[in-house]
Amino acid sequence: MIFQLNLAAIAAVAGQAVWRRSKPFILRDSFLLPCLGFLGVILLWWIIAILNPQLMPTPAEALVANLDYIMNPFFERGPGNLGIGWLLIASLRRVLIGFGLGALVAIPVGFLVGMSKQAMMALNPVIQIFKPVSPLAWLPISLAIFNLADPSAIFVIFITSLWPTIINTALGVSSVPKDYIDVARVIEMPRWRQITKIILPASLPYIFTGLRISLGIAWLVIVAVEMLTGGVGIGFFVWDEWSRLNLNSVFLAVFVIGLTGLLLDYAVTKLQEFVTHRK
Repeated sequence: MIFQLNLAAIAAVAGQAVWRRSKPFILRDSFLLPCLGFLGVILLWWIIAILNPQLMPTPAEALVANLDYIMNPFFERGPGNLGIGWLLIASLRRVLIGFGLGALVAIPVGFLVGMSKQAMMALNPVIQIFKPVSPLAWLPISLAIFNLADPSAIFVIFITSLWPTIINTALGVSSVPKDYIDVARVIEMPRWRQITKIILPASLPYIFTGLRISLGIAWLVIVAVEMLTGGVGIGFFVWDEWSRLNLNSVFLAVFVIGLTGLLLDYAVTKLQEFVTHRK
């Protein structure tokens, strides 16, 4: 028995030593490999631009042409002439409002669907019908209701960000082991305590998965909606610059949109780690 314990201790120490030696390599690879992938995309862009100089600018040309936007993202030079930072903030405001309202509705509805078979039977057909509807199909309806671009964009984001959160929340709630609920009933735990102490903690990973998907959809939708409604926003900026045949700024907007989407997903991931205490 002592010999086995010694072997286990030696194995644990050896494993820790291997982890300490491999940790720098893991950290290095986690930095270098994404950089290599990004450089590969830049190289591909450069090759296509060299082969088709009339089609698109090279990365260097796009960088030089966009230095003003990059160095002064918050300039204001008259009506409609704003820096890309202001445009990004306008789009983020619409996304966060629509997404936040959607989460406030979707999470309780998901709990209801997951906890009640009758609610699932009543609401599941509605969800399955509206879930595949294109976001842009909701835009004429929202414009007819609000007659303004800003609330219409928020409504489209709200309605299209509902479904992933509802579905994942309902899946998480319905996946809670029945034994947990039976024990809670035996000890006569109130229903609200069952929800807050058992069902909600067990469902959090599913809920955050739904929120991440919904936020990604919301950020995708806002670009398309702003292209059609106009006004101030990163989507309208893309369409306006394309109308002027200014592909340099279009590439800048694509990079800004992608980077912002990455940061939004990262923020939700960190929020999940904080709430669930998982490192």
